[in-house]
Amino acid sequence: MREFRHPQLSRRDALQAGAISLLGLGLSEWQQLRAERMASAQSVIFIFLSGGLAQHESFDPKPDAPETIRGEFGTIATQTPGLRITEHLPRLAACSKKWALVRSLTHSSNDHSLSHHIMLTGRSDAPPGFQPNKPQATDHPSIAALIGALALRRNNLPPAIVLPEKLVHNTGRVIPGQFAGVMGRHRDPWFIEASPFEPKAYGAFPAFEFDHQQRPYTPRRHHFTLPDLSLPHDVGAERFHDRLTILQHIDAQRQNLNQLASAGIFHRRQADAIDLLTDPRVRAAFDLSRASAKDLDRYGRHAFGWSLLMAARLVEAGVSLVQVNLGNNETWDTHGNAFPHLKEKLLPPMDQSVSALVADLDQRGLLASTLIVMASEFGRTPKISTLPAHYKGPGRDHWGAVQSLWLAGGGVRGGTVIGSSDKHGAYPATEPQTPENFAATIYTALGLPKTIAWYDAENRPHQLYHADPIPVF
Repeated sequence: MREFRHPQLSRRDALQAGAISLLGLGLSEWQQLRAERMASAQSVIFIFLSGGLAQHESFDPKPDAPETIRGEFGTIATQTPGLRITEHLPRLAACSKKWALVRSLTHSSNDHSLSHHIMLTGRSDAPPGFQPNKPQATDHPSIAALIGALALRRNNLPPAIVLPEKLVHNTGRVIPGQFAGVMGRHRDPWFIEASPFEPKAYGAFPAFEFDHQQRPYTPRRHHFTLPDLSLPHDVGAERFHDRLTILQHIDAQRQNLNQLASAGIFHRRQADAIDLLTDPRVRAAFDLSRASAKDLDRYGRHAFGWSLLMAARLVEAGVSLVQVNLGNNETWDTHGNAFPHLKEKLLPPMDQSVSALVADLDQRGLLASTLIVMASEFGRTPKISTLPAHYKGPGRDHWGAVQSLWLAGGGVRGGTVIGSSDKHGAYPATEPQTPENFAATIYTALGLPKTIAWYDAENRPHQLYHADPIPVF
């Protein structure tokens, strides 16, 4: 297995660092000074809505469009003068001065798998050998994997964590774009399996669980299961399945890791695992039984609420990026029965949990140092349609041409809107932004310099930035 190497800098940065070292500063101190000067945030929470959030039914309604385009929902005013959003996001409307919108994010794919890859990696092109049904070693590295490799550690915790589960379709298709790809499997981000995938389950269980096609199924997930903190597959430790209590679960893994460490077979990645499993702040973050009733009620006693509460605790503990997958099995894929499912099952828990995250971080003095971004793999078609056989009600199909991106905290100018879509919500009308702009916004917020390089499994350098950040700061 290739040894872990500290993130490397470009030749230009190395020369600059050498010059600074003449003043008595080492490379690590130079990196820290540069990051502190450039960063607008210490942490990022990347909320990913797998399936495709409908822009018309969320942050870019078109109330003056024909009925076949505007849909069934009304709109409500927000704190921001002139800004209206769907009537089913009242809590977010009430705090709009703390968040911003980009209504013109665009890419060319309408395919779930490729669009996941595009948005999770921040790269609009399909990599060589891309396969929609299986991640490949030639895939682009995910944003989470890149942050995990490049972000300056603030403590002994992994810089990037993904929760509450990997993105897996109920057919068994593992979604591409979540992993390290050409960086090598040892650079995969940490996946916290707190909500193991269950076929046919959608939404924020238990209160908001449903099935898009209204097929009969028996829900079995009624609570967050204990996080599976198993090591990545190349570390050499077997997976653990103790489900007694979360602390016993972590302790059992710690003892196993310590035994491996005493045998002298650990590398840096394994040492990271011990740090993760033994840090008391991480143990506390995963143990939601310690959360106050007030916090649980505020965030919501459902999967969306539990996930974002855990994310808030992890950034407080010092994790640089937490990707939160709100909804597995392409939960937001509203081809049909869209309006009742959005109104009753999807928008209410999202509205509650995301607004609670903003308020909680703000009250604890963490919002200014935490960038929150929320996006999907694509938007939905401007025209409503009804698919035969599978659905009883209308919905919208896949649409990569435009989607809405939501941002808060981390220096974002609240109450602002960047870009616009046309009168039907079909294409960008002004200030189009790309997935590359989106990724650059995250990298810039965390203070990663434009000259920094990442290295693939063959030790070849690659540039991190492929566009400028979105002007939201």
